Amino acid sequence: MFARKILVVEDEKILASNIKISLQKLGYLVSEITKSGEEAIKKVAETHPNLVLIDICLAREIDGVSVADIIQNHFHVPVIYITESSEYKKLQKNQLSEPFSYIVKPFLESDLHLAIEMALYKHQSKKILYEEKQRLAAIINSMGCAVIVTYANNCIEIMNTKAEQITGWKQSEAFGKDLAEVVSLVDKDVGEIIENLARYVIESGEIFNLPENCTLIAKDGKEIAIGDNVAPIRDQNGKITGAVFVFQDITKCKETEAQLIRNAFYDGLTQLPNRVLFLDRLRQTIERSKRRNDYYFAVLFLDLDGFKEINDRFGHGIGDDFLVAIARRLESCLRGGDTVARFGGDEFTVLLEDIKDITDATNVAKRIQDSLRLPLNLNGYQLSTTASIGITWNFSHYEEPATLLRDADIAMYRAKRQGKATYAIFNPSCKLQQNSEYRIQE
Repeated sequence: MFARKILVVEDEKILASNIKISLQKLGYLVSEITKSGEEAIKKVAETHPNLVLIDICLAREIDGVSVADIIQNHFHVPVIYITESSEYKKLQKNQLSEPFSYIVKPFLESDLHLAIEMALYKHQSKKILYEEKQRLAAIINSMGCAVIVTYANNCIEIMNTKAEQITGWKQSEAFGKDLAEVVSLVDKDVGEIIENLARYVIESGEIFNLPENCTLIAKDGKEIAIGDNVAPIRDQNGKITGAVFVFQDITKCKETEAQLIRNAFYDGLTQLPNRVLFLDRLRQTIERSKRRNDYYFAVLFLDLDGFKEINDRFGHGIGDDFLVAIARRLESCLRGGDTVARFGGDEFTVLLEDIKDITDATNVAKRIQDSLRLPLNLNGYQLSTTASIGITWNFSHYEEPATLLRDADIAMYRAKRQGKATYAIFNPSCKLQQNSEYRIQE
């Protein structure tokens, strides 16, 4: 094993010589003896000693404490102060007297030996701890998710780079702050703030999975959808020493999920509900009507008159634009709680909920006809249309959406055979009334 090098900084020649002799007896290598702090800093850079023994009262421009600070903070070399009893009291007052960081004159070789070995041991331990922390930091910074580690008192100890990016907080800013101060979470499903997250995990000892629609409010106020969990950290004895919060920005996942839902339930061209969503809403409406005897609703089945001719004459591009414009016209004819859907091609359906009687449905049919007759300006062409509309409503206590739609479809074809641009009502006896109102019998 190589003898460890020690640099002695002492301006008293006799004391410096005695220290050198003692160090050599103890098996250390004295690399240099210097008299000033300036020279000591230079020698540390040149010789790279394992430890520096420095008189705290150097009779030069830079005092021993200042020199020691430079050596320890810049070169990361451990330092032991050599001091008088009177100077030791000053060290205590300035909180510079960590155990084994000083030795009081006069001292025994055994005391010197113990101080040096303990100082070297402490330095090595700190170095190992520092390297472990650096390794841990490198690991969590390489993770694709954000990581925040807290102490047992809920205060933040570590934030990785991803956590800084998502929250908008730097670790230097967040260190020592309560987790709730840095990470503000809201459960969007119930509109409530999620409080004391780390405290709950530490006290319960259980993993907490974030709610499905959990939103993080970043430092700049931006709302970010996040997911994952908070878990307790335990030492080797099972004692909880803190919590680790692992989370990801799932905004893109939520957007993809929303788009998949739109693709599944909405028409890609007009953005209206499609057949699947319309049938689901109609099924819910039928169930609602079963629970209320006075709950009435109606379904309108629309087929545009002459749309094929528009498509053939002006092309599919104009045809598609025409359908989009018609969809907006249909939406403008309805109340906020009603539903208009595209079933395919030029067929549309309308669900009117909570109506008073069939007159409400026929009034909507008339309003739709009036709106469709107004010309549309598309690519320089003035286009207009009408619709054949079949109407049915829950006079016969329908059980299935398909049955109700079938009857509305039958009524629509009757209206088309009667000359188009009109509506027909399907009645309980399977007779169709055209352009007439049928009121609910009280």
